[in-house]
Amino acid sequence: MSSVQRARALEGLRTRSVNFTEDEPHSSAGEWYFDTHRVFLASEAPGIPEPGGAWDIASALVRDYEFSDPDRVRAVYDSRDELLGRNMLLEGRFYGLRFDMGVRVTVVVDETREGGSRVWGWGYETLVGHLERGRMTYEVVKDMGSGEVEFVITGFSQSAPALDPVLRLGWRLFGRATQLAFYRRCGRRMHELVRARLANGRGVAPERRHDALLLAPSDARPGPLERIALRIDHPSSGRER
Repeated sequence: MSSVQRARALEGLRTRSVNFTEDEPHSSAGEWYFDTHRVFLASEAPGIPEPGGAWDIASALVRDYEFSDPDRVRAVYDSRDELLGRNMLLEGRFYGLRFDMGVRVTVVVDETREGGSRVWGWGYETLVGHLERGRMTYEVVKDMGSGEVEFVITGFSQSAPALDPVLRLGWRLFGRATQLAFYRRCGRRMHELVRARLANGRGVAPERRHDALLLAPSDARPGPLERIALRIDHPSSGRER
């Protein structure tokens, strides 16, 4: 996809709404999955996060969507947009297929929780046209008592009901397993990135440019089959709400 195509596709997300209501995940209608995936990253001294330490490094990686496995999910976003309310075009990659789907950042977390955990992160909700319906939140959590730093993925989701029969069958066969594998890959990648920065003394990477569209993660590169991959734009075409 060219930069012009990415810009056009991202602009089109502005008119798309979130494809579920707040009460639906807690109702008895349909099958919703509720997930929490935690990965230990490193330990710091107890107390507030250390400048340039594991919590700082991990927060920067979450900020820039560097934790995502580029072989599975990549994101395009406008770096000039504030994080809260930012639209992101996700590209799901699966066995030669490319699914372009929209999400919107609806929450930014920056708090010290009761019990003494320092938390930073953000979460997005799926937009009309996405393969799924739901919310994903990515947080970096430091237990200020023990000094342990974790990467925590939480969320709820279900397949979008407006999928065509072929995609619906594919989701039933592979969707859940692919989803869980993605969580594990993100956790493993985050652990490796944080440990590498700590070992190399690189600390927190500078913020990426704020004047252009960005492709994340920053090490995402075109694959050998990129030109012949079948691209499916907003695979759930109907309005699910």
